[in-house]
Amino acid sequence: MAVTVETLEKLERKITLSLPLAAIQTEVDSRLKKVARTVKMDGFRPGKVPMNVVAQRYGYSVQYEVLNDKVGEAFAQAVNEAGLRVAGQPRISEKEGAAEGEAQFDAIFEVFPEVKIGDLAGAAVEKLTAEVNDEAIDKTVDILRKQRRTFAQRPAAEAAVDGDRVTVDFEGKIDGETFAGGKAEDFQFLVGEGQMLKEFEDAVRGMKAGESKTFPLAFPEDYHGKDVAGKTADFLVTVKKIESANLPEVNEAFVKSLGIADGTVDGLRGDIKKNLEREVKFRVQARNKQAAMDALVSVAELELPKASVQAEVGRLLEGARADLQQRGIKDAANAEIPEDIFLPQAERRVRLGLVVAELVKTNKLEATPEQLKAHVDELAASYEKPEDVVRWYFGDRQRLAEVEAVVLENNVTEFVLGKAKVSDKAVSFDELMGQA
Repeated sequence: MAVTVETLEKLERKITLSLPLAAIQTEVDSRLKKVARTVKMDGFRPGKVPMNVVAQRYGYSVQYEVLNDKVGEAFAQAVNEAGLRVAGQPRISEKEGAAEGEAQFDAIFEVFPEVKIGDLAGAAVEKLTAEVNDEAIDKTVDILRKQRRTFAQRPAAEAAVDGDRVTVDFEGKIDGETFAGGKAEDFQFLVGEGQMLKEFEDAVRGMKAGESKTFPLAFPEDYHGKDVAGKTADFLVTVKKIESANLPEVNEAFVKSLGIADGTVDGLRGDIKKNLEREVKFRVQARNKQAAMDALVSVAELELPKASVQAEVGRLLEGARADLQQRGIKDAANAEIPEDIFLPQAERRVRLGLVVAELVKTNKLEATPEQLKAHVDELAASYEKPEDVVRWYFGDRQRLAEVEAVVLENNVTEFVLGKAKVSDKAVSFDELMGQA
């Protein structure tokens, strides 16, 4: 029997399902008999409870289960016969006016859209390139030195300068009232490294141990402490101790402390360069992948299933709650987070997922076993025992699926870059790493 599919709006469809009541009742009777064999009720031996008593106790719940199952089976068969790809769960309601001996239900649902991908030749993509130079290696060496610096107390007559570690007491007041987080004793920070707001650092820089100073501090409008954001506080700060930083020399002892096998400065720089080049490669790939995906979406036409978007909003919302919980926010699971803030991101994810799936299917861009192995080998290369990392990835289907998704995205990126109007742009190491 042909299935009649009614189009309601865009991707929304409706199918009417008819179920013979006799078949439903037969299944209900069968399940009640199974229940009767094992059910325990006061006054009866197991398996000896009369059927009318079993039906009275369990009839409604069994009938509900059977109806759900039968409607589900009928819906699955109908959409299969109609060749429909259903997005999300159907909304099913009983229909009045069914023929005698039948029950009818309306199933309203969405289908996945037809995806039309236009000509990529007209899409402009800016492809980034970046190199690791001596300056980038020097900066990394400086970071390693700072991580291993030691501190020595300055003489009382010397003032605090950038790089010093200072110990201070401070108290801030807004309109004469101390605010939460505005007071501390024996608080340490490094001058000139952005650990404190600029006005605070500017006030302490040049002070000597034992000195006190009052100064105004204007909190930025986007300051993380909402109670003080955009307000100006009056601070009293007292410097209790100033310590100058001593950076280790870049010599054989320093290099060996970092675990470099040959113990030479050239060996250290070579190791840093190799690691930075690996990081640069992944960052460039990520930026270029984003540009390629943007270009792909720009030439695609499709309607978005509301059910898929709503499901994605739900996932993003759960992710936000989990993040709050991880940060130690109290009662994060019940935090009021408006769903609409996730809507643009959810729509983009769904659109991109559907477009990528269509491109992969029509151009056979699935990840090959050889590509998976090569990518895992590359991920494992930076570890001390790469073979253990390779086994770790291939020993778990979920981990391998994550790698497969990355490789597939790389295949899509290469395909798009091969078709689009590409312009190369060289960026500095700092710009790429977000430090510029």
